[in-house]
Amino acid sequence: MKITKSETKEMVLTLTVNIVNGDYIDKVSKILRDYKKSVAIPGFRKGKTPMGIIEKKYKKPVLVDEVYKIVQESLYKFISDEKIKTLGSPIQIDEDKIDWDNQVDFQIKYQIGLAPNFDLAISKKDKIDFYLIEVDSNMIKKYTDDIAKRYGKMTNVEKSINGDLVYCKINQLDEKGGFLKNGISNDATVSMDHIDAKVKKQFIGVKNGDNLKIDILNAFTNHTDLAAMLKISKNEIGNLKFKMFNFQVTNISRLEPAKLDKELFDKVYASSNIKDIKAFKNKVKTDAEKQFMFESDRMFKNDVVNYLLKKVNLSLPDEFLKKWLIQTSKQPITMDLLNSEYNMYAKGLQWQLIENKILEEFKIQVKEEEVSEYAKKMIISQMQQYGQSKMEDSKLNEIAKNILDNEKEKKKMYDQLYDEKTLAIYKKEFNLKEKTISYDDFIKLASKKNK
Repeated sequence: MKITKSETKEMVLTLTVNIVNGDYIDKVSKILRDYKKSVAIPGFRKGKTPMGIIEKKYKKPVLVDEVYKIVQESLYKFISDEKIKTLGSPIQIDEDKIDWDNQVDFQIKYQIGLAPNFDLAISKKDKIDFYLIEVDSNMIKKYTDDIAKRYGKMTNVEKSINGDLVYCKINQLDEKGGFLKNGISNDATVSMDHIDAKVKKQFIGVKNGDNLKIDILNAFTNHTDLAAMLKISKNEIGNLKFKMFNFQVTNISRLEPAKLDKELFDKVYASSNIKDIKAFKNKVKTDAEKQFMFESDRMFKNDVVNYLLKKVNLSLPDEFLKKWLIQTSKQPITMDLLNSEYNMYAKGLQWQLIENKILEEFKIQVKEEEVSEYAKKMIISQMQQYGQSKMEDSKLNEIAKNILDNEKEKKKMYDQLYDEKTLAIYKKEFNLKEKTISYDDFIKLASKKNK
């Protein structure tokens, strides 16, 4: 058995595997002898079938199977020994030229796609903008108000204002304005934040016992919420013959925000010992900045991807990869579909090659003990969010182990740690130009970049 290689196209290598009779004959002969002993063919006693009949019936499939076993094993060993970096998997060519009935020596050819060789050469000459989202006074006020509402309480009131919850008895009306016989009837809550602005005015200033006649399809544009309110399916919404409903007010509830005092500070930030509103707002600002940093990091990472894709500009064996994708696709795929989606696939493959190069070049690794510590920190963080006290180490280790026993969760944590480490490398190696930006402008910029 001998393998030769030749580069017939750019980034495509042809490997020719030469198999001679001596490479396979002993194995094929043994298998046929075993068949002769075990198979039962009509007209012959078991084990007494002439070898000529056995060969006629079984030799060709056995020969094909054994030759390809040798070819596959030899092919991948050759690729490994020669340290050939490939894309996709080998594709056999000229398969129809093999005469399995008459040949004793075989020449089996494969094409392999070659991965490109490239250098990253990241340095401080590589400049990328890093956007810091400004947390201004209006944003701090909004977040502070949201916290006060979250820890507030509901109280019943006599007359509704904007933002209240209005509890109603809802009945479907007929064409004369009376209750429809066997019509839809249900008790539900109307949230003013989820209804049409014009209809909302009708619910402001109402009292218990007031009746409102509402065209529900005009008032409630979200059919999922409307179906839940009427206790019917979404399909039934579109088929309603009578769309006018009577809403009789049965109760009005108002959210009273919590006071910004020590009691609230301790509930929200139990471990921070916040004593006054100024310190509370500073903590709100710090938390918002941390949260926004995730958004800044996400945009930065996307910018790094696009920058390196453009800078490195990797070539791929496109024709080979398209052929390979068609052959290996689980579902039939047309050339039109392949061509429409190939650019996205190629971009993903290019980034995968670049990212692997980054991991290799900067020796980025994630050890199992790091994943275990990461899981524990995540558990502690979640406990603190819910104001729970510190957990014993034995219990913490047990919960972390249970999480990591789930392979899907374990992989997710490995990926997150790799992500953190590569982000740290990007921030260290690239020349970051920090730019302060408002949240609204950041959203606009992100939307523009994603187009």
